[in-house]
Amino acid sequence: MRGLYFEEFEVGAEYRHAFRRTITEMDNVMFTSLTMNLAPLHLDEEYAKTTIHGGRVLNSLFTVALIGAFHVPELTMGTTLGNLGYEKIEFPHPVFHGDTLRGETTILDKRASKSRTDSGIVWFEHRGYNQDDVLVMRCTRVGLMSTMPGGESDS
Repeated sequence: MRGLYFEEFEVGAEYRHAFRRTITEMDNVMFTSLTMNLAPLHLDEEYAKTTIHGGRVLNSLFTVALIGAFHVPELTMGTTLGNLGYEKIEFPHPVFHGDTLRGETTILDKRASKSRTDSGIVWFEHRGYNQDDVLVMRCTRVGLMSTMPGGESDS
């Protein structure tokens, strides 16, 4: 299985990714601990009960990483040269232990690289939804994508 080459991306194309993942307490505690984020909102249930959320919420960077990975098998596996940046990240709804997340991606734009002949730049919007189809994360990401090997391009 491979992802798409730069030439294969179509602006406006939308993808609903097949993978889903139920978030566990262990996911949150391990990620939060590994990244040394000591915020009690993620680790201290008694403290978190006193907040507007009523309990611990998932570390938002885990949400970005997870939703950002759902697209890899069908869009960028073996064809990406790396991330160039994230232009915007939003968390309109918190994620809790036990939520099941899924992802969608829209291709926002693309252009040939100005400095490299073997790649192009693609703008992605990744969205994450919980089991109730509530939007929990949206981000705009810019990626450097390989062009087709051997001049197979029709573009």
